[in-house]
Amino acid sequence: MIFAAILAGGIGSRMGGTDTPKQFLTLGNKPVIIHTIEKFVINEDIDKTIVLTPKNFINHTNSLIEQYIGKNDDIIVIEGGQTRNDTLMNSIKYIEENFGIDDDSIILTHDSVRPFVTHRIIKDNIEAARRYGACDTVIPATDTIVESVNGTTIESIPVRDYYYQGQTPQSFNIKKLFNLINSLTEAEASILTDACKIFTLKDEDVYLVNGEVTNIKITYPYDLKLANTILEDKND
Repeated sequence: MIFAAILAGGIGSRMGGTDTPKQFLTLGNKPVIIHTIEKFVINEDIDKTIVLTPKNFINHTNSLIEQYIGKNDDIIVIEGGQTRNDTLMNSIKYIEENFGIDDDSIILTHDSVRPFVTHRIIKDNIEAARRYGACDTVIPATDTIVESVNGTTIESIPVRDYYYQGQTPQSFNIKKLFNLINSLTEAEASILTDACKIFTLKDEDVYLVNGEVTNIKITYPYDLKLANTILEDKND
């Protein structure tokens, strides 16, 4: 089976000026998270879409889904975790307990606040995860990359041609991901905030899927303004 895990566990503290997590803010005429969920629900290859939210937003999320999408047994809302990796593990445990995991099980993990992911990106993620076991959606870095360890002076300026900006989805063979997570030491687990980094830490290849510059992550107030502009252009 193929699963999508929509990671909506954050509270959006960087958005500022609102107590509402950023994934529930309005984009166009509906919440950001609904735009995102819809992209995965309409994909015929995805069997179940699992949405992971803070516990106190589970009922609210279910209400929004029923309001904007309608009742759909293929959308499941469960509690996220304290960290991104905890949230990811919650999705895997749910899949294991309710559907089972076999050698062909695939999971696409996606930020709830990236509402402009395209069908092509999703399709390419599914194909790459099936073929290679792990993939990350990226776009080439356009700005010069500057490294500073102390935050005051430049340590190095690496060759930009070799650097990419990570987006999501990040997609994996579930059994492979589960085994790697369980192999982490406590020290390794404490510093990991990215699922692909788990693979690289264990010397496992992660293949690149081409993203889109419009596949933005809504983090700050300006991002929401930009997202509304992108949406208007898409609707013209």
